[in-house]
Amino acid sequence: MFTGLIECVGRLTGMRRSSGAVRLELTAPLPSGEVTVGDSIAVNGACLTVTSASDSHFSFDISPETVDRTTFRALEPGNRLNIERALRLGARLDGHLVTGHVDCTGRLERSESRGNARILTFSLPAQHGRLLVDKGSVAIDGISLTVNSVEDERFSVAIIPHTLENTTLAFLVPGQAVNIETDIIGKYIARLVSSRQPDKGLTMETLVRNGFV
Repeated sequence: MFTGLIECVGRLTGMRRSSGAVRLELTAPLPSGEVTVGDSIAVNGACLTVTSASDSHFSFDISPETVDRTTFRALEPGNRLNIERALRLGARLDGHLVTGHVDCTGRLERSESRGNARILTFSLPAQHGRLLVDKGSVAIDGISLTVNSVEDERFSVAIIPHTLENTTLAFLVPGQAVNIETDIIGKYIARLVSSRQPDKGLTMETLVRNGFV
C-alpha cells in the first residue's frame, strides 16, 4: 500500500525483454541500505517487487499483464520515473490510499496555467472515468491528486508548484500517456452496487445499509 506522495524521481536505465518477461532497471536516490530484495516500490504508480538492489541501482521483474496495462511498454532509457516505497504501518497518511494496481492508461489533453497552479486535463476510458468524482482522489503516475472536475471521459487536476518541481508532471506533454489508478473506495462501491442492485443504481439506502454513511 502507498500514499501517492512521491519520494524521489528516478531514471530508467534499461528494459530487458526475454521469453515474454520484462526486467526494468533504474537508478533512484533512495536512502542507501534501506531498500532490499523483496521490497515493494511504486514505479510511476505500479507496485513492483525489487529483484536486485545495489547502491542507487534497482531492478524489477514485470509480468506481461503489467506491461499491457501500463505505460511501461513505451518507456525508453533516460525516462523519468516517480518513485515511492511502500507505506509503513503506523506512518502518517498524507495523500490517499494507493494500491499500486494501475487501472488504465490515460492521456494528457491540455495543460494551462491558472494563478499559481497548472491545470492538467486528461482523457481515460469511460468505464474508469465513472469512478471519478469532483474533489475525489486519483493517482496519476503514482502521484496522489485531487480531481478538480470530471465529465464523461475527461477529468482535470490542479497542480501546485511543489508537485511540479518534485514529480514528473512538469515534463508531460499533450498526447503523452500516463498510468491512472482510481480511488479504491469508489471501486468497491461500484462493485457492490452493480452486483446487488443493477437496475436501481446507487442510493442513500444502499450506502447506509453497507456502512458507507
